[in-house]
Amino acid sequence: MSMKGTLDEPLFSVELLKESAALRDVIDKHIHDQTLALKSAFFVADLGVIVQQQVRWRTKMEQIQPFYTVRSNSSPVVVEILAALGTGFVCSNKHELDLVKGFGVPSQDIILGGTCKQLSHIKYAAKHNISLLVCDNEAELRKIARCHPKAKVLLLLTSESCCDREETAIPFGSTLKDCRHLLECARELSLHVTGVKFNVPSCCQDAQAFSRAVSDARCVFDMGEELGFEMNILDVGGGFDGSEAQLDKVNQTLKPMLDMYFPLSTGLSIIAEPGAYYVSSAFTLAVNVIAKKTVARDFGGQPHNALSANDEPEFLYYMNDGVYGSFASKLLCEDSISMPLAHKEVSAEEPLFSSSLWGPSADDLDQVVERCLLPELSVGDWLLFSNAGANSLGATLTNGDEHKPPVFYSIAECDWQEVHNCGITLDARMKNFSLVPCCFQPSLSEASISTPA
Repeated sequence: MSMKGTLDEPLFSVELLKESAALRDVIDKHIHDQTLALKSAFFVADLGVIVQQQVRWRTKMEQIQPFYTVRSNSSPVVVEILAALGTGFVCSNKHELDLVKGFGVPSQDIILGGTCKQLSHIKYAAKHNISLLVCDNEAELRKIARCHPKAKVLLLLTSESCCDREETAIPFGSTLKDCRHLLECARELSLHVTGVKFNVPSCCQDAQAFSRAVSDARCVFDMGEELGFEMNILDVGGGFDGSEAQLDKVNQTLKPMLDMYFPLSTGLSIIAEPGAYYVSSAFTLAVNVIAKKTVARDFGGQPHNALSANDEPEFLYYMNDGVYGSFASKLLCEDSISMPLAHKEVSAEEPLFSSSLWGPSADDLDQVVERCLLPELSVGDWLLFSNAGANSLGATLTNGDEHKPPVFYSIAECDWQEVHNCGITLDARMKNFSLVPCCFQPSLSEASISTPA
């Protein structure tokens, strides 16, 4: 990513991959450059993935309008291209509202999400005519009525815990009984409730979870209409992990339920809040090994510090990025980190060793991957983490902006053509980045990525 010097010039450069160039070539190029320089961690983003995900969504979920969850990845380039592709946006704070409004997104295509909002953020939404707000408790309703009396409220329905991760999470949302109370409270406050939101997490394997959620939403709609509210928005949440198979599975379950309880003839607006769906697989994170320790494996579970000749070694690798940086999601979600690939030449006969991966802080919490199989690495080698686009580009927990890994953006010519097929022109909608044609010589791709175990 390159920053330009004046406000009148594009702020970001995007490499347009010509001919046979591929994302792998971009990664190789920047690893080569970083090896000669500071060996900083960095991201490479394939904007074509975002375009392809939007095309896939339009094909399979045509009756549902996507509202991108900005907190998943607040990269201005991501927000700009999604705004140009016609998505709405869910913002959780004033900074995100400012970012989205800066790209000309209409107020009606913005939701102020989150169930615990600062008063200043509610007032900011009111000032900018952003009317859709999410709520799941009476205290929040009263805040909204005081600061934004013209708001249109989406009541958040609670969902049943359907996986271990959800059972340990802080519960959000209201039960059907609580929704009745909130509807009555909103009527007393002269506040308008316009619809219902539910959220079935992508980790949920129960196909019936969406069926129950849609059925419960219909009950809340009926209660709201009975109390005189004009209920016209159903938000099916953000339970989309980005894979086509999961999207197909959700669609197969959701579509017949929507047809049954919320037929199109009612004129209802159905929206969703995909976040990771768009960005997860679009970003790859490259990190450098800065230190290495060798320990003996204890087959009871813990490594010993002393290595004997008869024990198979286990390696501890320390990287220049960790959970206080790009892997911050590890503190929130134990299984969110993909297994890395070593960016080096590896023969099929080369042995793999049990390895653990750590950030640079020397903190016990700074373990990125507890155990994986990798060829033996050396200090200075690179590791690639795919599916790194969600929840990794926000503010770091310990460092300022100057310590955040840079992002290098690229898009293949065929994907850029797809953008034009969607009716978008660079001059009209995307003024903050410039395309830089980029060709690679075959010699740039000398390194090969090892096969994951």
